[in-house]
Amino acid sequence: MGVPFDYAPDRPEHIDAILNGLDRYNPETTNIFQEYVTLQSVQKLAVLNTLLSSANYSQFWSTLDSDDLYADLIADVSGFEELVRIRIASTISQSVREVASSELENWLGMNGEAFEKFIKEVCGWTIENGAVIVPLNKENEAKGTVVRENVKMEQFSRVIKRAYEQPA
Repeated sequence: MGVPFDYAPDRPEHIDAILNGLDRYNPETTNIFQEYVTLQSVQKLAVLNTLLSSANYSQFWSTLDSDDLYADLIADVSGFEELVRIRIASTISQSVREVASSELENWLGMNGEAFEKFIKEVCGWTIENGAVIVPLNKENEAKGTVVRENVKMEQFSRVIKRAYEQPA
């Protein structure tokens, strides 16, 4: 016969049995469905969180666009994508001074005029020769530091003593 339009290979058997039988009209199964949908939502949000936390921005945007459930999850969050882009840009500004435009387009999940407008107006960065230039700030400025410690010989006496001891 073919595959039903609502077939989901990763759906648990008991949920599938309820959906395909008369139990889907049973009010007692409502709690089971609510728990299942909540669990699915939390799992989807956890995936997005992991991708953002690990700075896997390109994968974040492709995952977000891959499933309608993600769109449903963020639909009620006003300006979600813009806020995520601002946070990504903030993180990038702390770590680099220059990045290829194509790479940054992937990281921000946008391209073309929208990308250029975001870079120039929101971030205040410039685009030169296919690269985005991030202005110098206290986080992305490379500074060498010299650390000097005065250690007295008495502090190493135990270490030196152990070096000359015979193993037992």
